Amino acid sequence: MFSQTVEYALRAVVYLAAEAPAARTTGQIHAATRVNQAYLSKILQGLARGGIVTTRRGAGGGVALARPPAALTILDVVNAVEPVRRITTCPLGLAAHGARLCPLHKRMDAALAAVEAAFRDTTLAEVLAEPSESVPLCDGPAPQPLKVRRK
Repeated sequence: MFSQTVEYALRAVVYLAAEAPAARTTGQIHAATRVNQAYLSKILQGLARGGIVTTRRGAGGGVALARPPAALTILDVVNAVEPVRRITTCPLGLAAHGARLCPLHKRMDAALAAVEAAFRDTTLAEVLAEPSESVPLCDGPAPQPLKVRRK
């Protein structure tokens, strides 16, 4: 349902939230999130345009959250890189449907609305504070490939 870009943006922003208010370099974000550095740079540019992060070049520069983690929601991040696209008219372009969605598209839009509401109601601070045995980043060593037993 969500693109890799959204996943990567969320990883980067959660990492920055954990480090807030400090700025981090693209290299540090890459190391913590395991997002390809060139692709990460493009994602960070989009997040900067969306007002999620600020960037500063030079010594002491880097990338930091534009607002405190308690003031940023998951929806803010998602909408900065790939906004949730609600269904407001018939996706099939059926003239008979127009803005009146059929039962299937009504349910699909309701699901999108529920996701949008859940993301709007969840701040980055809440994500980081939630008790869990795992953190929402690539914290540990790289996953090892599965070993296949040969008979």
